[in-house]
Amino acid sequence: MIRCIAVDDEAYATKIIADYIQKIPNLELVGTTTSPIEAINWVQEGRVDLVFLDIQMPELTGIQFMKICGSRCKVILTTAYPEYALEGYEHDVIDYLLKPIPFDRFLKAVHKAQAVLQQPTIQASSASHDNPPLATATTGAGHPAQASPYMFIKGESKNKFIKIDYDDILYIEGLKNYVSVYMQGQRLVTYLTLKNMEEQLPQPPFYRIHKSYIVSIDKIRMVDGNTVYIADKVLPIGESFRENFLKLIREQD
Repeated sequence: MIRCIAVDDEAYATKIIADYIQKIPNLELVGTTTSPIEAINWVQEGRVDLVFLDIQMPELTGIQFMKICGSRCKVILTTAYPEYALEGYEHDVIDYLLKPIPFDRFLKAVHKAQAVLQQPTIQASSASHDNPPLATATTGAGHPAQASPYMFIKGESKNKFIKIDYDDILYIEGLKNYVSVYMQGQRLVTYLTLKNMEEQLPQPPFYRIHKSYIVSIDKIRMVDGNTVYIADKVLPIGESFRENFLKLIREQD
């Protein structure tokens, strides 16, 4: 786990970062604070790996914070002031996020931090994060070989792959270049487009119902109009997917 803190003189800003941190596997929220002095104490006590740090703070600026802490932790700057970017990178920051920070941009910065903080001692041959994660063996048509009831998705570090049983998947949500895989009581995030994921999943039981969602037919509790109910989630059926999906549902009768 990467131990994280959020430091900003505005409490609502630390709450946003805290919420983002708690959505990502392998990040642990150690705490939030509006006091950079308190944050420095946490770093010096060895409690912190990664700091999400504002720059303009009355008690101590983010630049001064980094000068004091040195190499004891890694930093992602979170600020409304783009003019500090160059000075930030001179202090070896992981990334520079401009407020308001969208979650997908935050996730990209986190992946950079994970690549730095979780590097293996012996470097393997480099692999781009833009490449799709490994999945199960596929047939010539690009669909998964039916013999494998599971797939592997890329984890948060360079050579980490997580095995997922198809039967455990409730649904999958896509957003730009990453997807969230939802299982009972668990959510995994990986760099992959929803289209790539769709090509790797067996059909059935998986079916795309929306530009942003793939569901497991086996896990559906109810279909009501333009809505699908899975566990405690309510998902929309997209206009362009509705006819074929409802036809599939009727064929299950």
